[in-house]
Amino acid sequence: MREYLGGKGTGLVQMTHAGFPVPPGLIITTKACNEYAKNQFQLPSGLLEQVFEKLTTIEKETNKKLGDKTKPLLVSVRSGAKFSMPGMMDTVLNLGLNDETVLALSKATSNESFALDCYRRFIQMFGNVVLGIQKGIFEAILEESNTNGPAKIIAKFKETIKEKTKKEFPQDVKNQLELAIEAVFKSWNNPRAKYYRKLNKIQDDLGTAVNIQTMVFGNMGNGSATGVAFTRNPSTGEDEVYGEYLINAQGEDVVAGIRTPKKITEMKKELPEAYKQLLECIKKLELFYKDMQDTEFTIEQNKLWLLQTRAAKRTAQAAVKAAVDMTNTKIISKEDAIRRIDPLSLNQFLLKSFDPQSKKQAEDENKLLAIGLNASPGAACGKIIFSPDESEILSQNGEKIILVRVETCPDDIHGIVPAVGVLTSRGGMTSHAAVVARGMGKPCVVGCETLKIDLNKETASVNGRTLKKGELISIDGSSGQVFLGEIKTKEPKISNELKILLSWTDEFKQLGIRANADTPIDAKVAIEFGAKGIGLCRTEHMFMQQDRLPWIQKMIMATSQVEREEALTNLLPFQKQDFKEIFKVMSGLPVTIRLLDPPLHEFLPKFDELAIKVSELKYKSLDSTKEEKLLHRVKALHEANPMMGLRGCRLGISYPEINKMQVQAIFEAACELELAGTKTNVEIMIPLICETKELKLVKDMLEKVAKETMEKYKINIDYKFGTMIEVPRAALTAYEIAEHAEFFSFGTNDLTQMTFAFSRDDAEATFLSKYLDEKILTENPFEVLDESGVGKLMKIAVQEGKKRRPELKIGICGEHGGEPKSISYAHKIGLDYVSCSPFRVPIARLAAAQACLKVKERDV
Repeated sequence: MREYLGGKGTGLVQMTHAGFPVPPGLIITTKACNEYAKNQFQLPSGLLEQVFEKLTTIEKETNKKLGDKTKPLLVSVRSGAKFSMPGMMDTVLNLGLNDETVLALSKATSNESFALDCYRRFIQMFGNVVLGIQKGIFEAILEESNTNGPAKIIAKFKETIKEKTKKEFPQDVKNQLELAIEAVFKSWNNPRAKYYRKLNKIQDDLGTAVNIQTMVFGNMGNGSATGVAFTRNPSTGEDEVYGEYLINAQGEDVVAGIRTPKKITEMKKELPEAYKQLLECIKKLELFYKDMQDTEFTIEQNKLWLLQTRAAKRTAQAAVKAAVDMTNTKIISKEDAIRRIDPLSLNQFLLKSFDPQSKKQAEDENKLLAIGLNASPGAACGKIIFSPDESEILSQNGEKIILVRVETCPDDIHGIVPAVGVLTSRGGMTSHAAVVARGMGKPCVVGCETLKIDLNKETASVNGRTLKKGELISIDGSSGQVFLGEIKTKEPKISNELKILLSWTDEFKQLGIRANADTPIDAKVAIEFGAKGIGLCRTEHMFMQQDRLPWIQKMIMATSQVEREEALTNLLPFQKQDFKEIFKVMSGLPVTIRLLDPPLHEFLPKFDELAIKVSELKYKSLDSTKEEKLLHRVKALHEANPMMGLRGCRLGISYPEINKMQVQAIFEAACELELAGTKTNVEIMIPLICETKELKLVKDMLEKVAKETMEKYKINIDYKFGTMIEVPRAALTAYEIAEHAEFFSFGTNDLTQMTFAFSRDDAEATFLSKYLDEKILTENPFEVLDESGVGKLMKIAVQEGKKRRPELKIGICGEHGGEPKSISYAHKIGLDYVSCSPFRVPIARLAAAQACLKVKERDV
């Protein structure tokens, strides 16, 4: 149903059939929206006739009629796509009012101020959404006319519309409805909706449904209200009613953040009967949908109406807690709990918080500026920027920005996404800023009313202090506090609920999860997050440390093998100690160590910088012999295309003493630990193989070193020699390579570069974004594994490798090892494990379990 009725429409239909109090309405399907786009933005033939025919059913049910001069029917016209896109598309409320029906509404309700308020709202919304007049123009009129009555404001609005459009405000209610339907269809392709779809990887061809629904009124006085209620806390997942409401208001007032609403629990005193109805309904909704719900409601003279329900946008912390709690109370199964968590959202568990000591110091120094509503957890420090456009530009230049606004609206989305945090002076926990920030896992403080923002002067005043654009502030989305200056942050801890959820994934997943780790600290983090080994230990990162860089440079500068071996002898103890510490942490789990891979020139100073230094020394008549020698060596090592040059196994063949030293260090470390009682599990990976003879040559040479070392210590240890499949030819000749390799590890970063003939850095800096915009590529192949090209090479390598050596172990160690879609593909083609950054291990565990559950669903 969602595909044709959209999420909103589907919810309305389901709630109606389940007996919930829903205002009558009709739905125009997404197919009509797509036809509208195909038909050069003309409404499909016969659509309006169908709408007006079906409208008669609603008119009979409500005993009201669109445009009637006695009992006028007013409707809302709202968008509703398959996937929730909060605030990205358009809505028109109170449609059906004109100069005559407003009088009829006033008479029918005996409430002139209510009728005029509805008419004012309708003209303002219609003028902006349908007629394209900037909302700021209407808001300025409201501010200037705040002492005038609604009749004068209405007259001024109508004058403005005539001035801007050269036409009178439309009085024909059927024409109003036609124009509103078109406006909702058009809003599917407005800039913010397109930006949101691109951000959330939502297809552009789905279209939006249009929901035409009988208006119910929360602005009929103190017995009426409007609000949003969550069945659980969307920030924490606690099982408590959560939300906000406004007395004598309409729904847009809450979500737009133009008034700061009250907490939902306060309704118990103000509207006790309606509050009781609301609690009963939302609890039933959660049980009906078996998921946390976000429900929009209106109370019209103490009667509750539900206008929408959807799966609530929530933080990852809330999603996991709710899923675990619902499983424990038998509402859902473990499988359901695992399925419903977005693996990438687990990044939010790694959100930093402020260091308590640093935070207390800021408070003691009187740096606490204000306290707003804690809309989305996390800590952020950045420069104050008031413009979404500027936020986008500065963030692209690497600056950390806190976007500060009076309130945000959907048009600000491009400035919210790159900012590290959001702060608003108006709005509540269900305002646009709060909902969007929570969905992104971005720290957000809203409703900070003591903050007086002047967007024209680009200043914010609070408690006698004036903050200017560019000043540093820190916001705490967990407490709502705003501080002057920068506060130190601390690393996060995984919640008990996430530990429980991840323990459940182990019951379903088949893929092993390892981590890419080059230091004992990385290895410890990996173990804490549930990794079962190291799939990639990059030894070149060990050489970059300051105490060994001189020796690696001396080795590179050597003009003879003797000099080179002398430098390597000094490096061996460092390497040995590194491996010892990592083996200790892993305590018998497999550790895959990649031998030196990058070109040698990467360990030397940059040519341009060195040339400048030589010139400066000569200019000052100082001795430059050492620098000139270094410059000569850097020039000699220069390659036109170093990625395809002297690196990997080619380096090991050209300078075998480098690999020999590394293998000696590995086996000495392992032997000494084994003798001391610590188990090791060594896997040595020879990189950049493209020909089986290369692998045999290098492996035979290094295995001799391994055996000699073990003989010296009089002990045998478990070890394997394998290779990294990162060259297309290696994938295609996997059958031959598997004769000499006991494991394969796909280096998908380089395999993607070589398969596409894309330089990763250059492509992402130049043309790749254009390829994605033009839909030449649907996804960045460096982020999501390209199944039809790179994936096909992998599949061939798996099949051919296992054919030659059935016990061959195969994994991924490129960045794709932590990306959910790529993990699903790894499961599909029969890999044994994936390896990723330590901080992506939880994501990989969850994605691996979901991959298995998808296969089970298909089998059923």
